[in-house]
Amino acid sequence: MQPGLSQTTPRTRVGAEARALWALGLPLVGSHIAQMLIGVTDTVMMGWYDVTDLAAISVSASVFFIIFIFGSGFAWAVTPMVASAVAGDDERQVRRVTRMGLWLSIGYGLLVTPIFLFFEPIMLAIGQDPEVARQAGRYMPYMGLGLIPALLVQMFKSYLSALELTRAILFAVIGAALLNAPVNYALIFGNFGAPELGIVGAGIASLASHTLSLVLLAAYALRKKPEHELFKNFHRPDPEAIAAVFRLGIPIGLTLLAETGLFAASSVMMGWLGTIPLAAHGIALQITSVSFMVPLGLSQAVTVRVGRAAGRKNGDELRAAAVAGLLLSGVALVLTMAAFLLLPEYLVGLFIDPTDPDRPQILTVGVTLLMVAALFQLVDFGQVMALGALRGVQDTRVPMVMAIVSYWGVGLPVAYVLGFVLGLEGAGIWLGLTVGLSFACVGMQWRFWHMHAGAAT
Repeated sequence: MQPGLSQTTPRTRVGAEARALWALGLPLVGSHIAQMLIGVTDTVMMGWYDVTDLAAISVSASVFFIIFIFGSGFAWAVTPMVASAVAGDDERQVRRVTRMGLWLSIGYGLLVTPIFLFFEPIMLAIGQDPEVARQAGRYMPYMGLGLIPALLVQMFKSYLSALELTRAILFAVIGAALLNAPVNYALIFGNFGAPELGIVGAGIASLASHTLSLVLLAAYALRKKPEHELFKNFHRPDPEAIAAVFRLGIPIGLTLLAETGLFAASSVMMGWLGTIPLAAHGIALQITSVSFMVPLGLSQAVTVRVGRAAGRKNGDELRAAAVAGLLLSGVALVLTMAAFLLLPEYLVGLFIDPTDPDRPQILTVGVTLLMVAALFQLVDFGQVMALGALRGVQDTRVPMVMAIVSYWGVGLPVAYVLGFVLGLEGAGIWLGLTVGLSFACVGMQWRFWHMHAGAAT
């Protein structure tokens, strides 16, 4: 327990937790945004290079993110496990769960490699435009090479976050994002004497960025915490630890997959409407993904703070951390909704060459999608903060079921009905996403506050 925390009033305790969350979460938010900028840079430069390549990278990025986010469930599991071990001063357990988390990340990356190598026939099988499929097939092998580095980056981010060492995460990922932009500029357009590789150049740039992030974070972790000896006898399996990380990580991965898979399915449905709607959808999705990094970073900080409080069996501190997280995310929510409602044309226009003949059509569709996105930010922010708190108390299985039912049992069918049966097209698809997120938000918030916060003493 923090000194004097039990003697404070509830309001003061929430204020103290808000300050702690801000200090812990701000670098995480920055690092998530910086990492997202790698994909955003690809999308912006592809939009200025070729609309077909933009459509290809939109679908490819969605699929990559699905595969990545499921595999990162192991990293998200490591956060509360390490936080709990730190609270109990158990350095051996810190080492065990982190090391086996790295094992699981590498194994998963190898398992899914064939998807990246045979992406063009997969795209054709799900009804995408042949030229879009061909370009996506050229891009995805390089993203496949970058998957394991990206997963290991996530693992080191989770490990360092649980130790409340988040500034290094921010600096490492910013460095990688800064590398990505000039490499993209050189390899996509053929600048600085480099060959003009188009969409392939974007893939190479992303691979280089993920690799740099991994090198920097691994080096920092080894230097900052040599007593954890993360790579000593790395080849030795630890069945008990790997089973523990797997049991906690699989439900987290499936929960993440349920949501991101919903958005990827929406990309497929947008592809059925044509290249212009798909390109606009990709732009709007990139914009909303960047804004989502704010509550995502705060949610990860809430996981750490709630996990520490749960490890100390301090119910007041647990509740204060959750309330503080909601207050901070609420401020971000107001700012995000204002931007989407007041500046949609400006935001979408950043991604399109002013001379592109398709620009007016893409702007029209993209602006409509951002207006709908302003609505679903409300429930999206709410559900991710609830998930962060639930992970802090290592409650992952029931939230997984809630997510699957909400997104796939409710959200996807509603999106199809609104988009195609009722003829609302892109706006209807995005309204369906909002309905699914609403169900998840209400269910997960109820579970945390009634099953955990209310029962904590």
